[in-house]
Amino acid sequence: MAQARPEETGPASVSPPSLWRDRDYMYWWSGNGLSTLGTSVSTLAFPLLVLHLTGSAAQAGVITVLHMVGKLATLAVGGALADRVSRRAILCLAPLVQAVSMGVVALLVYRGAPSITAIGAMALVSGLAAGLRVAVSMPVLRRIVPKEQIATATAQGMGRDMVAQLVGAPLGGLLYAMGRWIPFLFDAVSFLFVTLGSLLIRRPLGPDRHPGDGPRSSLAKDVGDGLRMIRRSDYLVFTLIWGAVLNAVAEGFILLFVVLIQHRGGGPTAVGLATSLAVTGGVIGAVLGPLLMGKLGARRVLIISAWVFMASFAVVVSVSQPWQIGLVVMVAMISMVPMNVVTESYEVRLVPDQYQGRVAATSRFFVQGVQWIGPLGAGILADAAGVERAILVLAAAMALLAVTLHAARRYLRVLDIPLADVEELLPPGVPPPGEESGPTAPPENDIPTPATGTKTLGEAQQR
Repeated sequence: MAQARPEETGPASVSPPSLWRDRDYMYWWSGNGLSTLGTSVSTLAFPLLVLHLTGSAAQAGVITVLHMVGKLATLAVGGALADRVSRRAILCLAPLVQAVSMGVVALLVYRGAPSITAIGAMALVSGLAAGLRVAVSMPVLRRIVPKEQIATATAQGMGRDMVAQLVGAPLGGLLYAMGRWIPFLFDAVSFLFVTLGSLLIRRPLGPDRHPGDGPRSSLAKDVGDGLRMIRRSDYLVFTLIWGAVLNAVAEGFILLFVVLIQHRGGGPTAVGLATSLAVTGGVIGAVLGPLLMGKLGARRVLIISAWVFMASFAVVVSVSQPWQIGLVVMVAMISMVPMNVVTESYEVRLVPDQYQGRVAATSRFFVQGVQWIGPLGAGILADAAGVERAILVLAAAMALLAVTLHAARRYLRVLDIPLADVEELLPPGVPPPGEESGPTAPPENDIPTPATGTKTLGEAQQR
């Protein structure tokens, strides 16, 4: 049974120690960071390889689609598995499957003239394993990090991934120039660090099993319970839908800002510079997110960030130089990341440990399942009406999302409570305290008034 950590049992006024001094957190953070770097390297190398072999941009796109399809196929099931079998085992085995698949690609390329079918199959296998790994990552993070530092850990993870992407693109190009097989071997080795870091984490990662728990339910019922858990919370339902639309709009904007640079006369170098500025903005946003939440409150950060993000859409069409476009997009990313920090941090605090995997996987499945609409729709708009008008249409969509935050006050009440004081939602079928359990007991909306005896993560793990 998990034990409460020392920093969670002390006086409330004492700040917890820095996460950088937490050995378990550093194992998790560094292992995933190296893996993200490896993925960034292979993400660049895959289209270069397919274009070299076939000259077809469409076939290069198919490889990416196969990886995405594999990931979506296992997300929901992975969330259910994360709440019923050893999370440590999933977090160790899934990266090994990814390492083997990338190792096979490296071997095929090294031996010369690899089959596109084989490369596509390995991309699909890697995506299937990635879905399982993503599904278990949020429940594991909740076990490692104290509740009052969830926002900090979320932001640090986003910042880490941004830096990995910033470094990964030029590194991937360099390794590909040295040998077409080298980026894939690099990615294969990077996955091993996730497994190693997971084995070195000392804290129990769950899920907890107790003698009186009874027989396990079916996977289908577990997935359904995750959906019912989301429906118990106005906040989770709202942010699931709002966040999915936001990500679709953001993906469309990412495509159009590249098209806009080319439309304004910029070449690949200008696109690379602007992309670097955008990623730098994401890193800055990851640093600012938790600080702004502490100073302004989560609701204000979410609303202000949404309006700044929208304004960047409108401004970017009025500048002419590629470097100016890059600066505007950097501001957009500075505002984008805090929105994700707010929504993800409060989701982690609201959902009980035994439902973390299912809820997180369901949310990501829904978001990733619709985000492709953004670039597709943006591309069609740009072809039909011009890139500037297409961006303005996205700006209008983003303005509607920002207005929705003002109109949805009752759905966002939880954001008025400091993150560390937010109490977990009751599981489906459990009546509120003081009420009898009846078949018509209404579900609890988040959010209860902060109590003086809020549970620590360690206590929550012992339930």
